[in-house]
Amino acid sequence: MIKNAIKTIEEVRLDFPILEREVNGKKLVYFDNGATTQKPKVVVDAINDYYSNQNSNIHRGVHTLSQEATSAYEEARIKIQEFIGAKHSHEIILTTGTTGSVNLLAHSFSKAFLKEGDEIIISAMEHHSNIVPWQMICQERGCKLKIAPMNNKGEIIYDEFLNLLSSKTKLAALVHVSNTLGTINPVKNIIKDAHKVGAKVFIDGAQAVSHDVVNVQELDADFYCFSGHKLFGPTGTGVLYGKEELLNQMPPYQGGGDMIKTVTFEKTTYNELPHKFEAGTPNIVGGIGLGVAIDYINSVGFDFIKKQEEELLIYATNKLKAIDGLKIVGEANEKASVISFIVEGIHPYDIGVILDKTGVAVRTGHHCTQPIMDFFEIPGTIRASFSFYNTNHEVDYFVSMLERAINMLK
Repeated sequence: MIKNAIKTIEEVRLDFPILEREVNGKKLVYFDNGATTQKPKVVVDAINDYYSNQNSNIHRGVHTLSQEATSAYEEARIKIQEFIGAKHSHEIILTTGTTGSVNLLAHSFSKAFLKEGDEIIISAMEHHSNIVPWQMICQERGCKLKIAPMNNKGEIIYDEFLNLLSSKTKLAALVHVSNTLGTINPVKNIIKDAHKVGAKVFIDGAQAVSHDVVNVQELDADFYCFSGHKLFGPTGTGVLYGKEELLNQMPPYQGGGDMIKTVTFEKTTYNELPHKFEAGTPNIVGGIGLGVAIDYINSVGFDFIKKQEEELLIYATNKLKAIDGLKIVGEANEKASVISFIVEGIHPYDIGVILDKTGVAVRTGHHCTQPIMDFFEIPGTIRASFSFYNTNHEVDYFVSMLERAINMLK
């Protein structure tokens, strides 16, 4: 556990070495946190330490290195359990990321619980990773996919969501925070109302867990997932939480080492949770690194994180709204620190390229949410997504370079 709570932005920024680098001769301004967050030095050091001192496979060896690696990996699982308020550590399935988690759930949940004619509800603001797997399952199982619409502010039209719920609804699979719009969905109410008709609920928390406290028991979520690389941890890591009783009813997603108890040519018996869903050698160092990232977040505290990000969102929103011809896409009443926008008459890509020349990293395009772009009838947006290590000074520089880019492209 990392101790000594961090209280100032100056101390925070010193923990992220990459923030000191230059891009195209300019100090890096990193506003692409929605795609992936930067990693504190303690996470980088943990990765190096593992490969330098503990590298071994886990769960199988009796030798010291294997025992040490196994212990560190399983300690990380417990840290994740506590971080999201799960009841048991074996309800934490370690995956390759949010996409891996959704595909695992879609495969295994469908085999256990779905039949022809059943219905699945998603929202109009989902990431492709929470659309395509359910389309595939609906085609395979003969189920129907229903879409909860959104309004022009980028909010779910809640009455329409309620109207979609019925005895045929077996799963509602919705995003907690939109990666494109920043909208924070009322997931607690969604879960409560879906449960009234007997439906299970899966929440995509990829964009939520880095911004605020999540407690899956308080939410009463049946399933919840997120990616490690958006939580200041390594890439190729992720989490699928599921209630124990549901996970026990679901068949494995993949076959192979560690997900078995016994194998004969006549029959295989499967391992207990969580190993039933973790076939093969996992991303050991990634899991350990994710545990260290969680330690780091706990040392900073969500009070600091929320305050910093809320101030950045308000400050940047006001600055951007003052620019002629700029329109913010997604103005929900409840938003995380994400701003998507377009500039009249200029393609988002062109602005993104020029900003990069000035050291500013933003995301341009459809952000793996093409249905959102279709809804707003635009080709894409420029997205600035902030984290607690960003500053108002960086926002000022970003806005000035954006104004320069707009003037160049007019």
